Amino acid sequence: MSTRRIHRYIISEISIPTVIGLAVLTFILFMGRLPKLVETIITKGVPFLDMGLLLGYMLPSFFVITLPMAFLLGVLIGFGRLSADNEIIALKSTGIGLYNLMKPVFLLALVVSLILAALTLSLEPASKSAFRSQLFEIATNRASIGIQPGIFNEDFDGLVIYPRTMNERTGELNGVFISDEREGQVPATIVARHGWVLSDPKTLILTLRLEDGSIHRQPTGTKRDIYQIVGFKTYDINLNIGQGLATQEHRGINRGELSMAALRIARDKAKPGPDRNLLTVEIIQRIILPFAPILFALVGMPLGIQSNRSGRGGGFMLALGIFLSYYVLLALAKTMGIEGVLPPVVVLWLPNLLFLAGGMYFLHQAAMEKRIIFLDWLSNAAFRLRRSLVRKKASR
Repeated sequence: MSTRRIHRYIISEISIPTVIGLAVLTFILFMGRLPKLVETIITKGVPFLDMGLLLGYMLPSFFVITLPMAFLLGVLIGFGRLSADNEIIALKSTGIGLYNLMKPVFLLALVVSLILAALTLSLEPASKSAFRSQLFEIATNRASIGIQPGIFNEDFDGLVIYPRTMNERTGELNGVFISDEREGQVPATIVARHGWVLSDPKTLILTLRLEDGSIHRQPTGTKRDIYQIVGFKTYDINLNIGQGLATQEHRGINRGELSMAALRIARDKAKPGPDRNLLTVEIIQRIILPFAPILFALVGMPLGIQSNRSGRGGGFMLALGIFLSYYVLLALAKTMGIEGVLPPVVVLWLPNLLFLAGGMYFLHQAAMEKRIIFLDWLSNAAFRLRRSLVRKKASR
């Protein structure tokens, strides 16, 4: 069998479980969002097409998490099966060493890394921004459609809006009556001659602008005998259509939506301290995450070869453990970088360097056909845990 054919065979052994794992893991994340999406469709009357667009904008953020884990799972399962069927031994007997078998794995890891780089550097921030804009567009459309003349509209949190008439061409509201209970202890009644619903796509703020009116308040408690009337020429009310859609506190653009160029500009303008560190950490994180598949290939291949006794379920648990270890270390490094314990440029590379060193050690041990002590310890711990659970179950 030619070396090229062997490499294609290994790529197929890794690619199939990777694709399946990507679909399953992404579906699991989607199911976590599904109840809120269904609630929004049912209670807020949002069309399925709009919710489908929102889901599409979520996918890049899902893939940033699921793609590297699915690739790690594919490497562990692929090489675990090759080892369990003694195909690794057969390949070695033909003179093909472990380092030669690593070539197609690194080629596949490079492809996955390039896809992940496109996601973290460009697609994810763009999709987050598009998600927020689509959410605001839905909010604007619902506000424009929801406010009807001669009807008490209750779609806005804490507000009941009643316009006497409405100009269909200009959208001008006339004879507006509003019950404002956003400040529960001091409810207010607002009346105005005219009103308009205004939307600002840049700031993502939806506003009801009122003209020529007055605000009526009657405080409760010890001051309930006082009646306040405040007249106004112009009065703006920021509209909130509920948690299912864009709330006021989530309308502002966050750093996750900024492009790399915008992040660098914001970092250069920020004062030294936590704010600048936060932006620096965001920039470096987007750069280092695409290296994760290469590191997972380096760690996963030798562990997959020597963990064949654990089966597919064991491969999944091992992949989950490695994945969580990497992201826990990364989260710890991010915290240290934000707090200024160590420079962000230095501390955020430490998880990658640690996994690089561990992967090279594991690969060397596997190439020398030596058992990996870490894997033996992990297998023994899992065996003792299973035996303990079986004993507890039998004693009941």
